[in-house]
Amino acid sequence: MLANIASMARRSATVTAAAAAVMVTLSAVLAGQKGLIGAAFAVGVVAAFFGLTVLAFSLGARVSPQAMAGAGLATYVVKILALLVLVSAFQNSTAFSASLFGLTVLVLVLVYQAALVVTWRRTKMLYVEPDGER
Repeated sequence: MLANIASMARRSATVTAAAAAVMVTLSAVLAGQKGLIGAAFAVGVVAAFFGLTVLAFSLGARVSPQAMAGAGLATYVVKILALLVLVSAFQNSTAFSASLFGLTVLVLVLVYQAALVVTWRRTKMLYVEPDGER
């Protein structure tokens, strides 16, 4: 299970990194330095959030499937609350483009999730453990 999580995360991160490069470049062209800073900040936030998720799932998978589900739910709640705090703290910021920050976060999350779904669909995971233990 751990090998599948790491493999799926690596593949999804690779696709997302390409999308991040496109979004940072596009933001820099559209809004200059403020767009570049907003997009770069968004890339950092998305990378930290998905890194936290992969870490939590990996640690949970070592314990049990139930712990893995709990870790997933807990990281989801933490990420939503952290994003709420970030958005409310920086909504009136003039240091970077808030709209390009939001657009970059949205695009990267959608790309990461789509890549994760495609990778998961192509992965041959067993639904039943082959050792026969119950």
